[in-house]
Amino acid sequence: MSDAVIKQLDVSIMGREFRVACPENEEATLVQAVELLDQRMHEIRASGKVVGLEKIAIMAALNITHEYLHTRVDGGFDIATIQRRITNMNSAIDAVIGEQTDMFS
Repeated sequence: MSDAVIKQLDVSIMGREFRVACPENEEATLVQAVELLDQRMHEIRASGKVVGLEKIAIMAALNITHEYLHTRVDGGFDIATIQRRITNMNSAIDAVIGEQTDMFS
């Protein structure tokens, strides 16, 4: 069993407060992750192309994951397949967003 002390941290993402648990020795990394996610979500919202907190979070997650996978090229991933999947996911999300935008026009 691990002797790591688990801390409860209050973080803010897009102005919403969340309490998350993490090992004490990973607190700095968690704070960096929160800052990166919050920054990306604000950028996506500012672009005006995506509406709704949930959709913004999904797009930020896809973008960050895409960047992460590019750093793992040597890890044996088939980057071309993953890029196609992400492109397909982005297209599906854009289609749903377009349908919802039409509903509220």
